[in-house]
Amino acid sequence: MVNRYEIAVLGGGPGGYVAAIRAGQLGFKTVVIDKDNLGGICLNWGCIPTKSLLKNAEIYDTIKNHGKDFGITAKELTFSFSDIIKRSRDIADRISKNVELLIKKNKVDRIRGFGKLISHNQIDIFNNDGKKIESISADKIIIATGARPRTIPQIPVDRKNIITSTEAMILDELPKELMVIGAGAIGIEFAYFYSVLGTKVTIVEMLDNILPIEDKEISQTLEKNFKKRGIEIYTKAVVEKAEVRGKKVNVVINQNGKKIELSAEKVLNAIGVVGNVEGFGLEELGVEIFKNHIKVDKNTYQTNIPNIYAIGDVIGPPWLAHVASAEGIHCVEGIKGIKNSPIDYDNIPGCTYCQPQVASVGLSEQKAKELGYDIKVGKFPFMASGKAFAVGEREGFVKLIFDAKYGEILGGHIIGSEATELIAEVALARALEATGHSIIKTVHAHPTLSESIMEAAANAYGEAIHI
Repeated sequence: MVNRYEIAVLGGGPGGYVAAIRAGQLGFKTVVIDKDNLGGICLNWGCIPTKSLLKNAEIYDTIKNHGKDFGITAKELTFSFSDIIKRSRDIADRISKNVELLIKKNKVDRIRGFGKLISHNQIDIFNNDGKKIESISADKIIIATGARPRTIPQIPVDRKNIITSTEAMILDELPKELMVIGAGAIGIEFAYFYSVLGTKVTIVEMLDNILPIEDKEISQTLEKNFKKRGIEIYTKAVVEKAEVRGKKVNVVINQNGKKIELSAEKVLNAIGVVGNVEGFGLEELGVEIFKNHIKVDKNTYQTNIPNIYAIGDVIGPPWLAHVASAEGIHCVEGIKGIKNSPIDYDNIPGCTYCQPQVASVGLSEQKAKELGYDIKVGKFPFMASGKAFAVGEREGFVKLIFDAKYGEILGGHIIGSEATELIAEVALARALEATGHSIIKTVHAHPTLSESIMEAAANAYGEAIHI
């Protein structure tokens, strides 16, 4: 007997499980299918467990290098690398179990297995041995199969010496040397984590700066911080070859026409991701795929086959968990007939959880100028914040970009303590089309780091009090 559902969700990551829960809330008979633990890469191998690792590094760094500032002295400070890794895995496992409970709470069926579309309405499900275990049919199918690390021939990943982010989270021993190829958020977070614990870290980035999609001033500030930590950085550098020689990986890079030979015990490939589109029966059904991602209507998330939808990393950038979740909710509500405004992809926060943290939303200063805006720029350094002084987090600044004509906030960029939390205020301000003066006139609690956003807005208009 084939079980029939109104909505079947293929993939249980932050897009898939959220879509399934919302479908259950709206009264749809729903099933979510995934061969692994719910939560996907984000919860199990990305967002959540990496933040655990980074918090460990932050605490260790604070006690080791700044303990005296707080009147704290620790003799023979040590750490257990295996316990750090174990804590990260335990947290991921616990939260994944919580997601399973949420699925049950919302009356969503859960099938563990690999799902493959056999027709527009039928999905066959297979176990790890490739044996078919079940078939289901669904009126609507949502594909949320996520993405995986992108690989290129020049960097042959063997998952032992040349690794991906997955292996970087569960190494048996702390490597003496780590080379990170790719300086986006993933590469930068691992560079910070391993550097703090004592690994000699080298970063290789093809573009002009680390975190190349961030405001240039922010990227350059982080680069200076990382160099002070002893991290070696090569920008405008292309990897020509990486090969394992004995216990090391030799890497040849080309920087501005000059070939440089480097080596490290481990090399982390962090050059991006590609959508998981293979093996799910998509091509056989004629689902349109472009550059390894499923093509969809960004208003409805429908593919070229009317009853098949796709959300999250599998449909392309921005490859962010919160985007996948938002798309899942929007997609299901659209199926229900709820009319919502399209997701504003120009107002998606981006966060990097190293220390100092980096977060941004909207236009950078350079992009705003390229688009022809006459702008006002306001900055406020955490060095001038009483709360930042009190908690010992004086590095970094808030930078806000305003349209000079109408006063509307165009973008916000933060480097410093709790930047990834503070950015939500800027995103909300942009969503509400706030002006600089509406931010200035909103009374912010004192002492808080969030006052720095108010002060940055005031600075743009020559009204800042504390600088």
